[in-house]
Amino acid sequence: MTRALFRDIRLKLLALVLALGLWLSVAWEPVVERHLDVPLGIQNVPPGLELAEVPATVAVRVRGASSIVSGLAPGDVMAILDLTGEHPGHRRLFDMFSAGRLRVPFGVEVTRVVPPTVAVALERTGLPRAVPIVPAIEGDPADGFVVGSISTVPPEIEVVGPDRRLAELAEALTEPISIAGASEPVHGTVAVALADPQLRLAGPRSAEVTVDIRPGPIAVTLGDVPVRVGGARQRIASIAPDRVGVGVTGAREAVRGLGPASVGASVDLAGLPPGRYNLPVTVEVPREIGVTHIDPPFVSIVLR
Repeated sequence: MTRALFRDIRLKLLALVLALGLWLSVAWEPVVERHLDVPLGIQNVPPGLELAEVPATVAVRVRGASSIVSGLAPGDVMAILDLTGEHPGHRRLFDMFSAGRLRVPFGVEVTRVVPPTVAVALERTGLPRAVPIVPAIEGDPADGFVVGSISTVPPEIEVVGPDRRLAELAEALTEPISIAGASEPVHGTVAVALADPQLRLAGPRSAEVTVDIRPGPIAVTLGDVPVRVGGARQRIASIAPDRVGVGVTGAREAVRGLGPASVGASVDLAGLPPGRYNLPVTVEVPREIGVTHIDPPFVSIVLR
């Protein structure tokens, strides 16, 4: 046994010296503290259950020798919860200082965890639910153009997750698609995402979006539109003015084809006795055309 103890004595002494030197170098180093945001890992979620409530990270303050603490890399410090045997329908608090839930390298001590206890709630997994995909549109089209219809392929997407959160979900959103300065339809394939981190997509993670860009309505003023008189049984002594300007708005093709003769301006004299009147002008235009103003809106008529 004595021979075995002294076998390779030089190597053993060298190893002892190196270990002692390493210990001395660390022991004489200043002790520092460092703040880390550590992702919270979850293990062994029971089948058929979903995480309905859980923080993404915990804040950890660690202390140790300067060379060790300053050299900590992502993943060197871990926070882990084991949910083996947990049940749905209640909110469970886990003490993060319990053994095995915080894993740090040798020589590092955890001095603080925020929050010190983590709340986790489990719910039963709901049946997949289809919700509409709503594109996010950024910017405005070119001057004189407007947004028409917006379509997505597919129009819906299936989502899975905790039953209660699925019931509250109304839509899935896309990443923004820009139509800034567009004068023709815009097409694009964009990612689909969910605002609730506890839910996940069961189908494709992208959608084809088409935004129809079309010429916007234009407005013009038609001058010298004759004012017709209806329902008069008396002699009209005067009408002033006998022509008006009519402002109209509508699609370019429809508005450009209009002229004074295409618009009917009139006043109704039915049942009026002789006298002087200021009467409103009524305008008739095609169904797809809107009237913005009549100038003047009233005309003066003298009946004898």
